[in-house]
Amino acid sequence: MRILIAFVSLFLLALGPAKATETLTIYTYESFIADWGPGPAVKKSFEAECGCTLNWVGIQDGVAILNRLKIEGASARADLVLGLDTNLVAEAKATGLFQEHGADTAAITLPVPWNDDVFIPYDFAHFAVIYNRQAVAEPPASLKALVEGDSGQKIVLQDPRTSTPGLGFLLWMKSVYGDRAADAWARLKPRILTVTPGWSEAYGLFTKGEAEMVLSYTTSPAYHRIAEKSEKYAAAAFSEGHYLQVEVAGMLKASKNQALARRFLEFMTGPGFQDHIPTKNWMFPAGRLSKPLPAEFGRLVKPSKTFLYTPEEVAANRRAWIDEWLDVMSR
Repeated sequence: MRILIAFVSLFLLALGPAKATETLTIYTYESFIADWGPGPAVKKSFEAECGCTLNWVGIQDGVAILNRLKIEGASARADLVLGLDTNLVAEAKATGLFQEHGADTAAITLPVPWNDDVFIPYDFAHFAVIYNRQAVAEPPASLKALVEGDSGQKIVLQDPRTSTPGLGFLLWMKSVYGDRAADAWARLKPRILTVTPGWSEAYGLFTKGEAEMVLSYTTSPAYHRIAEKSEKYAAAAFSEGHYLQVEVAGMLKASKNQALARRFLEFMTGPGFQDHIPTKNWMFPAGRLSKPLPAEFGRLVKPSKTFLYTPEEVAANRRAWIDEWLDVMSR
């Protein structure tokens, strides 16, 4: 027996060490990889296909992801970043950290044209004010009505410096009010209960009853209807229109697993990824599904108009518009 063991050991040594499983590291936002988010299911699906290990790294929100990349630079541990949006892509490209994806994007479907050789969309939805129907008898029917409404009814917003929804709302305000945005912020301020670093904290305060309204998405009521069988929360339809968010992923130049990263980006456009978006990330899918969307998605608010600044417009003005917001909020 000892002779046999020795022989087997020598044989294995002759073959050389076993090849280590490749690990793909992805920076994303925390709610994406929460137990109830799509991250765990996406990880299981991709690992079954690639024979690799997918390592999620959770960061508070999309803007916080970009801020971290700027600090880490080429030493970032990620192969991919998932969770930026169109409002950040020009600034992200300007860092010089991202690599052209070279992936097939034929499966991508969006409500706006898409032509980008660095970032690939994976979901989208319009921002909306979500309200508690048991606490708000007459929801605001416009952004103007929200800004000028009853200060006794509060809303929770997110910080545009750290949160993509927070930045989206700031751009929504700017789209509607333009040069009068500072005055609009001043009028809205008495209605703001608090400003949180990210979406999760804001929505948690709202569902705990701390405020009657919260900034979220037109798709948020689908969660309550499907997962909770509840009609308690609804989205307010604004007559001026709603601002669109398109979330994207991109690969880093410093990645040592670029072939695997590109494989993930192509996987991201198909059912193995996209099937988990509608009822786990509660957004509209940007790629192919293996089954139709749940019927509840057909009952969601359909904006009469879509607002969306170009990435270049946001990159050129984001700092000034945030400073304008900060000046009002600090008074």
